[in-house]
Amino acid sequence: MRAWIDGELLPDPTAPAVRVADHGFTVGDGVFEAVKVVDGLPFALDRHLERLASSAAGLGLADLDGDAVRRGVAAVLAGEELALGRLRITYTGGPAPLGSGRGEAAPTLVVVADELAPTSPTTRVATVPWPRNERGALAGLKTTSYAENVVALAEAQRRGATEAVFANLAGHLCEGTGSNVFYVVDGELRTPTLASGCLAGVTRALVLEWYGGVEVDEPIEVLASASEIFLTSTTRDVQGVAAWDDRELPAPGPVTSEAAALWRQREPELLGL
Repeated sequence: MRAWIDGELLPDPTAPAVRVADHGFTVGDGVFEAVKVVDGLPFALDRHLERLASSAAGLGLADLDGDAVRRGVAAVLAGEELALGRLRITYTGGPAPLGSGRGEAAPTLVVVADELAPTSPTTRVATVPWPRNERGALAGLKTTSYAENVVALAEAQRRGATEAVFANLAGHLCEGTGSNVFYVVDGELRTPTLASGCLAGVTRALVLEWYGGVEVDEPIEVLASASEIFLTSTTRDVQGVAAWDDRELPAPGPVTSEAAALWRQREPELLGL
């Protein structure tokens, strides 16, 4: 693991570095991106930085310095031999009073690089009873306020799954704790619209561009009639769902296999600093 914070590469990435009064630490006032690294190169970095800047603006943080982020990415990847890795880019409100109000200090910017274990081509998913709020202030933003996801994922893991999936307040399928959901009904590939409150996933967008699919909001119960389901995310790429709650599914199905093969074929197009 290598870590860079506010312009400096840390000699010991496990040593204390962020102030205890940092607003990202005390109240979750921050945004982040997870970026896959393949053969030492970040994947779709431009798209991830665009979303990071958008999330920061949505949270009301100071304008993100994209050049500084790129310097941090280059610093943590230099000299590393990551055949498969992950970058974690975190941008917070910086040191502030111990409450919800922000202070006057400069924001905090952290970039970390570490190894990433390969994921299985299929997985099991559990739906959870807590809804996403598609009308909330943080809807669609990738913030560090992840406690809701921690609780949901722990429940899914208790039930033998690796991902928890939410409906929204309207009862429509929304997203997983760290993934977007695609499903096939009557031969048509579908995924929720961004109006559902789901994150505008980079992998989601590329699957729609490269493979195709229909964006539509439907009750989560539609998945009972889906012939295939797959998840997309930075760490999962295209991952077939072999079980949704107690329902077993053929995985990876033909559409999932085609989308995954196309992903592997086109992924090299977006590797680079």
